[in-house]
Order: sequence, then structure tokens, then C-alpha cells
Amino acid sequence: MERGIKRLQKLRERRQKAVALFEQGERQAAIAQSLRVSKQSVSQWYLAWQNGDLRRLNGATRAGRKPRLQADQLALIEKELLRGAAAHGFATDLWTLPRVADLIKKLTGVSYHAGHVWKLLKLMGWTLQRPTLRAKERDEAAVQQWNTQTWAKVKKRPKLPRMDSFPR
Repeated sequence: MERGIKRLQKLRERRQKAVALFEQGERQAAIAQSLRVSKQSVSQWYLAWQNGDLRRLNGATRAGRKPRLQADQLALIEKELLRGAAAHGFATDLWTLPRVADLIKKLTGVSYHAGHVWKLLKLMGWTLQRPTLRAKERDEAAVQQWNTQTWAKVKKRPKLPRMDSFPR
């Protein structure tokens, strides 16, 4: 959510720079080049500036549907996620998307499909992490011995051509 707001602010700042350059009498092509935008965009901003349409210069506030969860609800969800899955009655401390969807429903009353929960987690800055799968009974010394000694014996090596088979 924060990234989207920052992006809108940057776009608004770019338009404000264009307005300052219009007021200085700068050519539209030069403005487009310096701000790294299309000439068409600068032309539209110029028309809005000439007509005094500041609303168009400020840009859209947001696109699409309003979020179903507020910032304070997202903060609560993150706080509870950090407590761990076991603290919420799950058998392991591994957060899965269905588990997170259950937590969101329990905390906020808002239902999300497990497949869409990932978008919320990404919005909150969470990343996919998978636990390393190792048996509890794993003997590291035995694994090391196998890798260094046994594997070296059983590994097939490519046959090298005999020296007398090469043409002279």
C-alpha cells in the first residue's frame, strides 16, 4: 500500500516540475526529455495548466476498488502473524495461505480466498520462505562421509578416448 502512495506522489511531483517549467517558458519537447515522459503527456499537462485544471495535474488518487482492509487492520494482522502460527492453535509454526486467510477472517471478519492472501502478504512486505526439509534423525557425520568417500567410488566417470585412437 505504501509503495502505491509513494508512486502517486512521485507522479504528482513530476507534474508539478512540469508546471514550474511551463511557467519559466520552457518548450514542451525539452520538458518531456528532462522529465523522461512522452511529449503527449506533457502536452496534456500543458492544456490542463493553461485551463487552470489543477485536479487533472494532481492526478488520480487511486485506481480500482477500495481495499477491504484498513491500515490498522493490516497492522493487527502483521502483529499476529509475527506471533507465529502455533500461537493461533495450528499444529506447526508454518504459515500457509489458508492459515493466513483463516487468521484474517478471525481478526477482521473479512473473507479472502487463500490464493488472494498472497497479495496482502506481499503488500505488507512478506516474502515466500520454505523450511529446509531435513529428517530429525539425520546424521551429519554419516552424510559427510558418504559425500566424500562413498559417492566418489560409485560416481561414473566419462571414459577418456585412448591416445592411439586420434588421427595423426
